[in-house]
Amino acid sequence: MNGETMTQKSKLTPIGTAAKKAGISRQSLQYYLMVGLLEPTEVTSTGRRLFDEKSIERIKLIKKLNDSGYPLRAIRELFLEGRASLKGSKK
Repeated sequence: MNGETMTQKSKLTPIGTAAKKAGISRQSLQYYLMVGLLEPTEVTSTGRRLFDEKSIERIKLIKKLNDSGYPLRAIRELFLEGRASLKGSKK
């Protein structure tokens, strides 16, 4: 294992810690995963879901939008539209 991979792994956060950093419950984060609002950065061979800082920022954004009155379904659709338009703009 090279040094870069080791450094990346040490920056990944388990689900409970990621939820705490983002200011939500572990159950809420598990629900966000279940409904497809985000995916873990990495899943270990033992099934542990790990998150990087970018994922934690996305969780915070989801929480902020949801607290502002956006339903999770609408947030998911926004993210999917954004991803589709990003793919479309690379032509």
